[in-house]
Amino acid sequence: MTFNIITLGCKVNQYESQTMSEMLKKCGYTPSEDKNRADITIINTCTVTAVSDAKNRKLIHKTRRNNPDGIIVLTGCMPQAFPERVTDFEGCDIVLGNKRRSDLIDKLDEFKLTRVKIVDIEAHDNKDAEYENISVTNFDGHTRAFVKIEDGCNRFCSYCIIPYSRGRVRSKKPEDLKKEIEKIADNGYKEVVLVGINLSAYGQGEDFDLADAVDICCDTDGIERVRLGSFEPEMMYDSLIKRFSKQKKFCPQFHLSLQSGSDSTLKRMRRQYDTAEYMKIVEDLRNSFDNSSITTDVMVGFAGETDEEFTESLEFVKKVGFSKTHVFPYSRRMGTLADKMDNHVDNKIKDKRSKLMLEAADELRREFLSSQVGRVESVLVERLRDGGYYEGYTMNYTPVHILCDDDLTGKIVDVKLTKACDDYCEGELV
Repeated sequence: MTFNIITLGCKVNQYESQTMSEMLKKCGYTPSEDKNRADITIINTCTVTAVSDAKNRKLIHKTRRNNPDGIIVLTGCMPQAFPERVTDFEGCDIVLGNKRRSDLIDKLDEFKLTRVKIVDIEAHDNKDAEYENISVTNFDGHTRAFVKIEDGCNRFCSYCIIPYSRGRVRSKKPEDLKKEIEKIADNGYKEVVLVGINLSAYGQGEDFDLADAVDICCDTDGIERVRLGSFEPEMMYDSLIKRFSKQKKFCPQFHLSLQSGSDSTLKRMRRQYDTAEYMKIVEDLRNSFDNSSITTDVMVGFAGETDEEFTESLEFVKKVGFSKTHVFPYSRRMGTLADKMDNHVDNKIKDKRSKLMLEAADELRREFLSSQVGRVESVLVERLRDGGYYEGYTMNYTPVHILCDDDLTGKIVDVKLTKACDDYCEGELV
């Protein structure tokens, strides 16, 4: 039987989809050559915003239209966060929560025998901190491998549903990470990206931390680059920065989630830092790493956000000078504290603020890319694009386009950056 896996959302979801793909292949299932049709379609959902939920529902309906007799499996964060919303699962044959991925093969066998719909969503036990020991050996379609080392979040920011869909913090054991990284290196991957739901909490309550995970990866033969996923800024301790800076393979790109540049908004969000603390962390990172890049997420139109608070946030973003900023409007999530707050911002105002923030972010992006021109950087080449140029990324995650007749895919090459464009740099081989 053939299968397709459709993945929505974050890098953690991508990793978990890869684990399911490897499970299926091991049991004799084969990837479909048609991306729209297969005997089995797995939809790995995201539920971070209400827009995400709408995409999930549309995708379920589309998949059923394309596969009227196929088996549809729904998994991921949406069914886990909202198990009571059965109507959202119509059209699906098997619905699995985030704790049931390892049961995928058994549930497929059961459904094929009975043809009776299966809904298996086990609530997270907050007292059970055991990490689901899943792993990958490859990362299909990618030059770098994303490696999940942490799951869950204990923070309960007022706008966020994720702690309900992912449970409490738990971490992959260092010995399990070491085995996984060795297999990934044996399969030719040169770069790994460590990811988690709250990556900065890796090792919480244990006798290891994120620096230990970075050391394991850097010490593995064949791995030449180690990168971090999104990070909570106040968890970037001096001790971590010092240990990271000692590793030559460590990539100086830091995605520090800001959310807002207004202290009063941050307080309503229940974020655990203020702008002064955030700025100090940025300065410490820039002082510790040559040519580092700081990227972030910024939310506009959070519940009760005034014009003054938005202006504070906009000016802070400009002050930090991010190399790239993901801007998005606040989305109400049922079950969160923010959903019950007063003075929700009108969508037209959100749109206006998004536009202003994006304009500032784009200008900062252009300034950052211009600052890279003239530098010679190592680039991991990912793919050949239409137009005959290769696309790759520097250590600080600057995208680079290179014209070359030789096959550079998967190689790390030295490149002089010669020109800054809207969202990338052009370069030539040294």
